[in-house]
Amino acid sequence: MFNMNYYLIYFYFFFFLSFVILYLGIYFFCLDYSIFMEIKLFSLNSVIIYYVMYLDWISLIFCSVVLFISSMVILYSCQYMGYSSYSSLRFLYLVVIFILSMLLMIISPNLLSILLGWDGLGLVSYCLVIYYSSMMSYLSGLITCMTNRLGDIGLLISLSWLFSYGSWHFVFYNGYMTFTLFAIMSFSCFTKSAQIPFSCWLPAAMAAPTPVSALVHSSTLVTAGVYLLFRFFSSLIISSQFFLYLSLFTLIFSSFCANYEYDLKKIIALSTLSQLGLMMITLYLGLLDLGYFHLLTHAMFKSMLFLCAGIYIYYMYDNQDIRMMGSLCLYMPITSSCFNISSMALCGIPFLSGFYSKDFFVEISVFNGLNLIFFILIYLSLGLTCCYSFRLFYYSMFFNMNFVSLMCFQDSLDFMKLSIILLSGFSISFGCVFIWMMNCDMLFLFLPFYYKILSIVFVMLGFYFGYEVFNFGHVFSLNYYYFNSLMWFMNSHLFFVYNLFYSSSWFLDSISYWGEYYGGYGISFYLIYFSNFVQSYLFFSFNVSLFTYFLWFILIF
Repeated sequence: MFNMNYYLIYFYFFFFLSFVILYLGIYFFCLDYSIFMEIKLFSLNSVIIYYVMYLDWISLIFCSVVLFISSMVILYSCQYMGYSSYSSLRFLYLVVIFILSMLLMIISPNLLSILLGWDGLGLVSYCLVIYYSSMMSYLSGLITCMTNRLGDIGLLISLSWLFSYGSWHFVFYNGYMTFTLFAIMSFSCFTKSAQIPFSCWLPAAMAAPTPVSALVHSSTLVTAGVYLLFRFFSSLIISSQFFLYLSLFTLIFSSFCANYEYDLKKIIALSTLSQLGLMMITLYLGLLDLGYFHLLTHAMFKSMLFLCAGIYIYYMYDNQDIRMMGSLCLYMPITSSCFNISSMALCGIPFLSGFYSKDFFVEISVFNGLNLIFFILIYLSLGLTCCYSFRLFYYSMFFNMNFVSLMCFQDSLDFMKLSIILLSGFSISFGCVFIWMMNCDMLFLFLPFYYKILSIVFVMLGFYFGYEVFNFGHVFSLNYYYFNSLMWFMNSHLFFVYNLFYSSSWFLDSISYWGEYYGGYGISFYLIYFSNFVQSYLFFSFNVSLFTYFLWFILIF
């Protein structure tokens, strides 16, 4: 059974399929072409069940990016997870089911089939987060699963609401939906995309293996909510200033907390959270094409950033503390080069993929006529992104090695290095190629000189402060650092709210006390007691059972 490498089979299949779908996506874009297909699954009298697929250039190109990154992750996992054991095959099949659930959600215009893909993502992500079967991974998987289940509530409400329109094909009713329905959908997508106040599950999901983190945080689970809002988009959603500032607060909050974090994977997870906030801002500003463009470019360099971090963890005996790293560029030059390319693309360094989407967004947001606070916070977020990126760069590259001296570093060309080298090429070239093919920059933006250079000025200031943050002593109290490194205790707020309401209401207390006796708990106790009594009574002898049977027979008739 294990003579065949199933990882390589799935890698080749997804890799070549991604380029075929990319060709179809470009072809559909050039012809402004789309296909709406219905496949009959079941028919009985007047009951007919169809599976519906909607193929246009947006869904096809996104499917292509998901399949390409998935192929790189599977190739990477071939060495990272191994391929000759039952547990590694279980991991591979979970990843494949995860990818198929995402594709099911992307190509469907029907809320019912979207719900299948949505729940598939939530369920399989739980199975992948608890893969290592430790107590920490169980708790992290529970937080991830329960938060995503909150989003299912809004999706079920939207599903029931949309049925009153006559169909679940929401693409036909985008101009007729009420704002309340958009607010419910935004709530559902906020749980999937980890916006405030549902942000605590994203760093907790780092308990999963690193290839899973690269797949989940680049193009699948966290971008599902953003993509669904792109599909649901209507002019009504632009007027929501509340959601706009909530996304902006997520962007600032996650970038700020990343400067106080020392876990390598959690820093990258918080950077993912900040970029998701940026995508949501583009959505609520009405910049659909630009938000979709940043969604694709971010998927490329963020997956490579996670895979490079996984190589560091792999060769450093599962160490994730950046204070224990240092001088890695001397030991692993190929991995460090790819890691720095993805970090610079994240910061928006000119002529890398992230530059074409982030700089374009900042310049267009100036034209939106919003207030000075929005203007200041957008540029501040640029500086904070560069600040934690350069802090991570300084700790991992320039700082002296603080780990054990007996290390076995290896930077030979293997499957893990091959995957990040292929992704690095796309992280450099994907932005300029996509913006040229899709004509996303067909706007003439005339800005004063100091506005044009303001972006690069904040990037350089972020680099400078990232260097200075390393030299900061304990200026503040220890509680301040706990407060920022634990995401402002967001995970504990709901417990205090529950405790406040529970302790301040004598009525709830009386209900809880008597409810345990007369409610479900008491009923279940007496049902178990009665079944045990009947079972022990019937175990006495056959004569007793037969006598009671005839007794009840006489009484009934």
